[in-house]
Amino acid sequence: MESQAISTAEELVNAPLLYKGKVRELYDLGEHYLIVVTDRISAFDYVLEPAVPDKGSVLNRLSAHWFSLTSDLIDNHVIHADPDRIGDTVKPEYKHLLRDRIMVARRAERIPIECVVRGYVTGGGWRQYEETGEINGTELPAGLRKNAKLPEPIFTPSSKNDVGHDEDISFERMSELVGTELAEQLRTRSLELYEFARQYCDQRGIILADCKLEFGSVDGELILIDEIFTPDAARFWAKENYVLDMDIDSMDKEPVRTYLAGSGWDKNSKPAPLPSSVVEETACRYREIFYRLTGQRLV
Repeated sequence: MESQAISTAEELVNAPLLYKGKVRELYDLGEHYLIVVTDRISAFDYVLEPAVPDKGSVLNRLSAHWFSLTSDLIDNHVIHADPDRIGDTVKPEYKHLLRDRIMVARRAERIPIECVVRGYVTGGGWRQYEETGEINGTELPAGLRKNAKLPEPIFTPSSKNDVGHDEDISFERMSELVGTELAEQLRTRSLELYEFARQYCDQRGIILADCKLEFGSVDGELILIDEIFTPDAARFWAKENYVLDMDIDSMDKEPVRTYLAGSGWDKNSKPAPLPSSVVEETACRYREIFYRLTGQRLV
């Protein structure tokens, strides 16, 4: 059966909408939040059309999978992900559409830092290294090649901006923003989580090149929030595709980025709708990484 793409849940949920991001929608349940992960897809700061079938389900189910696996390392915001436990908050006739796309979460105070861990020098980190020999103020050995594995993973935070791009910052600047003790906690926890996920991925033929994590606090307790080790929050490479000095086709929305880069789009206005072939290829990427990480097929 063909999957139905969900672009928004606003007409499906009986709760006040608090926030609408590029992919996630946050609803007010009083004591808790309801997070709905839609199938919207974004690139180059634009939300694109049409939505990608199953994308939201993959992101939500993968996050739930990882939150469960890492709960012994650090607590997280998850209460449950069962639409049958929230009464008529989701209109009964639509529960089947949102069944794998919702998460009820604790109301945490977000820490305004994106905690990025890099195990390989690639992407924006590679561009910094080429220019300065550093990434976010962390000096690296000379002569590294693009996509090279780093001697050890590095923590390269950015400050969260509600408008525009997040800003790459040094650990010292992060310490000024949130305090030295919390900064050190975030770095330690992020590196521990990356190492756990790196080993898990390695056993499944996947290289975890880098990832971004978000944290919050509840009654003074540091917890994981948002999403974790999904194709939208991590860079996954199939081991069989790993090469140096060339762009690696990552297991995410790479077909969208490749199409847009070659389409003649000026990046100054919203692009035309994506071709159906690009949408389906992207959906296949999300389904495949879900299968390789969990051993389950989407149903």
